[in-house]
Amino acid sequence: MTTKPLNDTIQHVTQRVIDNSQSSRAAYLDLMKREGERQVDRHSLSCSNLAHAFAGAEEDQRAIKDARGPNLAIVTAYNDMLSAHQPYHRYPERMKIWAREAGATAQVAGGTPAMCDGVTQGQDGMELSLFSRDTIALSTIIALSHATFDGVALLGICDKIVPGLLMGALRFGHLPAVFVPSGPMGTGISNKEKQRVRQLYAEGKVGRDELLESESASYHSPGTCTFYGTANSNQMMMEMMGLHVPGAAFVPPGARLRQELSRAATHRLAAIGKAGEDYRPLAEVVDEKAIINAAIGLLATGGSTNHAIHIPAIARAAGIRFDWTDLAELSRAIPLVARVYPNGSGDVNHFHDAGGMGFVIGALLDEGLVHDDILTVWDAGFEAYRNEPGMDDDALVWRDPGPSGDPEMLRPASDPFQSDGGMRLVEGNLGRACFKSSAVERERWTIEAPCRIFETQHAVTEAFGKGELDRDVVVVVRYQGPRANGMPELHKLTPALGVLQDRGYRVALVTDGRMSGASGKVPAAIHCTPEALGDGPLSRLRDGDVVKVCAETGVLCAEADLESRDPAAHPASEKGMGREFFAMFRDRADGAEEGASAMLAMAGL
Repeated sequence: MTTKPLNDTIQHVTQRVIDNSQSSRAAYLDLMKREGERQVDRHSLSCSNLAHAFAGAEEDQRAIKDARGPNLAIVTAYNDMLSAHQPYHRYPERMKIWAREAGATAQVAGGTPAMCDGVTQGQDGMELSLFSRDTIALSTIIALSHATFDGVALLGICDKIVPGLLMGALRFGHLPAVFVPSGPMGTGISNKEKQRVRQLYAEGKVGRDELLESESASYHSPGTCTFYGTANSNQMMMEMMGLHVPGAAFVPPGARLRQELSRAATHRLAAIGKAGEDYRPLAEVVDEKAIINAAIGLLATGGSTNHAIHIPAIARAAGIRFDWTDLAELSRAIPLVARVYPNGSGDVNHFHDAGGMGFVIGALLDEGLVHDDILTVWDAGFEAYRNEPGMDDDALVWRDPGPSGDPEMLRPASDPFQSDGGMRLVEGNLGRACFKSSAVERERWTIEAPCRIFETQHAVTEAFGKGELDRDVVVVVRYQGPRANGMPELHKLTPALGVLQDRGYRVALVTDGRMSGASGKVPAAIHCTPEALGDGPLSRLRDGDVVKVCAETGVLCAEADLESRDPAAHPASEKGMGREFFAMFRDRADGAEEGASAMLAMAGL
């Protein structure tokens, strides 16, 4: 098939991002050039420095001391509380062996925290979640600050972890970097059944024992959770940016293929350092086109709304300016080619079996809907990512995935599920917000109703339990932004609001907080900015004001004279669970559209 020329809208948005980033990108690349020249060789360290660096390297001591080959940093987010990260336990010892095969050495440079949003949903710990991304970035920076490495292997999968690892690694962009995933757990009970039990529990029709049994049948073994949330959207994005070995995203843990892909990642990282003939520094891999490709992948697959925050933050770490106007304009040009739960019935294992990322990337390439000329970590370029990996006896090979194995899950870009990417910008006198339309029935894209104001998600569920929301209503949950309380996910609202919608009411959510990659059928204007804290417009809403949310026309407004009102008092920041120690992040964080990062704001990026 002849590949079509690059879509005009993609060209236009890419050029705008390049123009808007001209000075900041030049400053970043200049810094990386200086860092690369300054950190030429670990043997520029004093003998005492260098001896400390390889004292614990055991059998690799002599090779590091004599500079026999590149020394690879492993930055790992391993813990065995996160199912997705549990398989990483043995990765470093294997990667050291694979590095030796390639004439290199490898050391665990450092570990980063890795919290599970699935555990903290609706709990106090969720207020630490978004800022764990900055903490992970800072931990990555500390790991790499020893200046003894020639490349970076990044071991992380879940929600804030991949963005945090990448943001930190980008400050060492003179080094090559490869992400090494570990794959999804096996499919559990059907997503439809899981959702059914959750809603029954929200209505009080089943008890905690039944709910826990259902959840345990969904989340049951090592590997990434199988719904298409933020963790799996991260893996998609790393493929779209060329930061994986091609096709590595969704191969399950424990498979021989998974091990061979990780081996190939280690070998490849050893080959693309500055001392070799194929130098591919991270600063040049993550450019404006790679950021656009990540956004295109998000839109084409109906990925997590959290990436409306993460993509701008990752971009800023590389000196690139990307905002929701860019995302919304791309969304109008990018068709939805995948329906994975919660946007469809099948999970990421079904998605992978039906053709997965190879099919998606091939479909986009054929229609001129993605940049095909990005610099990737793989020597065959971005075209290689349209193929799926497999084993031919003991050899790792890549093959054309062929046509979709399930037209209810994957379709070509010429015959998509819908003509746009389903991530819309809504704006008006209540600010700017994101609306994920790909999971919402079109007749619910416009909701206009009196609002009910809440300041915690627990207050919403209490009101639901009392029957106070049994009507057409726009539920507003405010003071949930980054500066107010760290912008926790409000995913616990989904079952209650879903029940109201199923009862026939017209319901929407408006919030300056986050929902989740697991958000589904209820229309929601989320990440509203400016946030309520600091006199944002949500702070001036009152119960009963008529609010309109319309993804069709891009409207988010209230029929009220907001300017004439004083803002409502905001709740005091809570203490406990260590939240008080994160005050510095809350106080310095910028807005959701800029990436909601204290670290980037304080660095002046």
